[in-house]
Amino acid sequence: MNILILGSGGREHALAWAVKQNPKCDRLIVAPGNAGITQIAECAEIDILDGAAVVALCAEQAIDFLVVGPEAPLAAGVADAARAAGILTFGPSALAAQLEASKAFTKAICDACGAPTAAWARFTEAAPARDHVTAKGAPIVIKADGLAAGKGVVVAMTLEEALAAIDDMFGGSLGAAGAEVVIEEFMAGEEASFFVLTDGVNALPIGTAQDHKRAYDGDKGPNTGGMGAYSPAPVLTQALQDQAMAEIVLPTIREMAAQGMPYQGVLYAGLMIQNGRARLVEYNARFGDPECQVLMMRLGGQILDLLLATAEGRLDQARVSWAEDHALTVVMAARGYPGDYAKGSVIKGLEALPEDSRHIVFHAGTKAHDGLVTANGGRVLNVTARGESLAEAREMAYRMVEGIDWAEGFCRKDIGWRALSADNA
Repeated sequence: MNILILGSGGREHALAWAVKQNPKCDRLIVAPGNAGITQIAECAEIDILDGAAVVALCAEQAIDFLVVGPEAPLAAGVADAARAAGILTFGPSALAAQLEASKAFTKAICDACGAPTAAWARFTEAAPARDHVTAKGAPIVIKADGLAAGKGVVVAMTLEEALAAIDDMFGGSLGAAGAEVVIEEFMAGEEASFFVLTDGVNALPIGTAQDHKRAYDGDKGPNTGGMGAYSPAPVLTQALQDQAMAEIVLPTIREMAAQGMPYQGVLYAGLMIQNGRARLVEYNARFGDPECQVLMMRLGGQILDLLLATAEGRLDQARVSWAEDHALTVVMAARGYPGDYAKGSVIKGLEALPEDSRHIVFHAGTKAHDGLVTANGGRVLNVTARGESLAEAREMAYRMVEGIDWAEGFCRKDIGWRALSADNA
């Protein structure tokens, strides 16, 4: 079959790599793709937020199956446009994608179905928001209501930080995403990611992961879109996964259907674990990035069968086959990220690295220029490895990092520390 994946990041490179391994995949196109994706698939330059342009490309290329990677096209209704044109599509409708596109929407759904989450309040003006945090005190969490590319959350440990975040968001730093702000109770504990496929009725857990949000070693520095990840997440025991399904995920799926917006796609639940219980931090309407990279490394070609079962409404017949292994990815980012950074620097050494089922560098923000791979974003490479143990996967990934010649880049040196520290305790 002919498959089109929308997106240009490390998540889409990982999806393309895994889908390509399935014999059902005859032809693979990724729009717009990146320098790494061009090595395994055709790439097409279109505006992926334009539903009509996506539908036209599907018609021109006789696409049988569309997979929407990032959140922005989902929020823009690209999946709706494709389904209206009769194209088999993986990804939620714009209405259902509000579970990621609006923090206040998600909180309201949680309230309606009784899913455990942090206490919250929503504000459209700075003054009452400032009054609220002054009354509540710190620590407290300030979130832009809309999509902010992973940069719209401030975990304020002091009142001054909270007030500054409110002024920053309402001051326009995040554009329309910060026009409304959700302020939440601070939840202590350990955070982990739980991934579930749903066709709107049935649900199938497909894996766990943990990522590292802070920019620098020791979980210091500003929040980012993610500086590395590993799978599975030891903290998410089977008992906790069962609790999350029973109390959070399944009630959400049922509530979305009851409200006339059934959710079809991947539901990424960010969970906070404390005292043996999970509470919802947030939902994402797509595979996480860089969590997708470690999930795809472990799932391989079977992911296409699972995506198809989701899109065709037969997830109750699907099963996941897991190898008893571990995967870890290290994000190499441009110096200055998540703040200002330069583009265009040349990355060397990639061609000498191993690339097989246990080692791969997924490209995120890269561009091919005169036969060279250049940096074209903040998070640029996802150096990913798979091993019998997490320690082995980590050792392999960092050995690959050492082979990359890119003076303008940086990475954390402690990805996986939490789980490995627990193992050694």
